Amino acid sequence: MKRVVIEGVADPVDVTTNQRLLDVLVRTGVPLTMACGGKGLCATCHVHVVSGGPQLSPRTPRETLSLRMLSDQRPNSRLACQAKVQGEGITVTLPKGKYLTATRELEDLVGRRAEERILHPVDGRVLIETGKIITRSRIRELGQVDVDLAEMHTRSLTMI
Repeated sequence: MKRVVIEGVADPVDVTTNQRLLDVLVRTGVPLTMACGGKGLCATCHVHVVSGGPQLSPRTPRETLSLRMLSDQRPNSRLACQAKVQGEGITVTLPKGKYLTATRELEDLVGRRAEERILHPVDGRVLIETGKIITRSRIRELGQVDVDLAEMHTRSLTMI
């Protein structure tokens, strides 16, 4: 058994060797969208590895491609669906903000200030900053997010 620390989760999590970080996050109840179903096509399981990066499996070619599209990519960025635990001493944190899964999520928030950053589910860019007022015109601009997610889900169904 290995232990993984997730910043913001009280206790370290016991995992087996070669278990995906995604499975660890899901088991602890960390809210993840997993728009592509855990196939490495989106950014919704993006994490920052605070320590223990060498104790994870190497980046897959798919992960490397997907990470390139992230606007918040750092040298310690990983996709939890692609990173497998192989050793001890791993600590991860999630990017600050909430991934948008559909523009309808924001409809009820029109006229309010965003309580946290709203992030694009495919490339991780900040769509609405914390404290900014959510306007109906901004929601119309975000209409492409719904299309992106529908397309991503369809593509993920055809991949192994």
